[in-house]
Amino acid sequence: MARAARAITKDIQSYIKKYSRYHQSVLSIEQFTHFGKTASVKESFSFLRFEVPIRLAHIMQEINHLPKVLLQTPSVELVKSWYVQSFVDLMDFLNDDFSEDDIERFTDTLYTIKQRHDKTVETMAQGVIELKSAQNKFIIDPKMQYFLDRFYMNRIGIRLLMTNHIALFGKHPPSSGKFIGVFEPNCRIKKVLEDAVAGASDLCARTYFDSPMVKINEHGVREGEDEVIAAYVPSHLHFMLFELLKNAMRATVEKHEAKDEIPDINIDIVKGNEDLTIRISDLGGGICRNKIKDLFTYHYSTAPEPDQLEGMAPLAGYGYGLPLSKLYAKYFGGDIHISSLEGLGSDTFVYLKALSQDAQEVIPMYNSLVAKEYEEIDQETVRSSQREWSCDSFYDGQIRSYSKPFLRSSGKKNGNGGGSRGK
Repeated sequence: MARAARAITKDIQSYIKKYSRYHQSVLSIEQFTHFGKTASVKESFSFLRFEVPIRLAHIMQEINHLPKVLLQTPSVELVKSWYVQSFVDLMDFLNDDFSEDDIERFTDTLYTIKQRHDKTVETMAQGVIELKSAQNKFIIDPKMQYFLDRFYMNRIGIRLLMTNHIALFGKHPPSSGKFIGVFEPNCRIKKVLEDAVAGASDLCARTYFDSPMVKINEHGVREGEDEVIAAYVPSHLHFMLFELLKNAMRATVEKHEAKDEIPDINIDIVKGNEDLTIRISDLGGGICRNKIKDLFTYHYSTAPEPDQLEGMAPLAGYGYGLPLSKLYAKYFGGDIHISSLEGLGSDTFVYLKALSQDAQEVIPMYNSLVAKEYEEIDQETVRSSQREWSCDSFYDGQIRSYSKPFLRSSGKKNGNGGGSRGK
């Protein structure tokens, strides 16, 4: 196997190009949890040893479409080297003649890859900052915004596959029986929300010496249940809610800091037949309508830009919280919308799928049409490109560049829920 990997390393670009031609397998939360309850480590290995390098190859092809000045920054070169090394590491497991030791080594390799990419978001952000410091005038152009959305969406998917396998079959599986891998089939939405409130309140109090009270109401609790529950990845949900609450609390405190009392933040959790919606209502002064779209642009922030720490870009104040939160929501078919009354406050809506079989992955797919789209993106298309990223119809309108589910039944896919390969 090692000899095969060395041979592949010599011609790595041809292998990346080859794997980027394969279709990625689109999975639902129902398929993830069904697999976690029934499958073996060998089945997961058989699926992931192809699926992970395929997903890596798709986004590695897109990296080459970045502007040369950005590709040449030290941080982006470092990120690219991580992806190449991870792809090469996985090529070591292509041989069909594998042993139990190979399967165990594969799990260890996934853990190593996960650790290698832990700082990918911050390092890519640092690359953009390096480019910014080299230019007198800097904006996130449409090509970069388009790429970063797809790049980070791809990263969410790859890390989910790896961390789920490690949680199921690694040396230290979750101690709580309520989890299936990284998924919680009966995730208590209010509990995740309360944890996010506690974290955001603590951060707000340390910064402003005060924080708003938060009131949570639940609606649509099903018969036989004590609260709203859904199958989801709690860490994804916590990330979204913490970022949104952090912004709502900061705006509320700054708007009312001269007053005796700070108004409450009100949150509603509503479970319908198709959507599970979380509404966060604050009285933080709102934002003008023509600025709302900017909230989901990278490196746009209404917070002061913080100092860099040890040469690395911290995410807070760099405008990554909201764009990444939106991607986490969209990853399983949800979304985040913000409605604002300038001068009064904002309502932020987090939409999730109420049913696990409807919560399908949304995965960037590289092909010749995507390559052409990178070439065609220019200043004339900046407005339409950015609007598409912020609306529900974006993915349906981009079928040519996004993998879409081709099977809805959880029992018809092999391995980790994966389907057939195609070109």
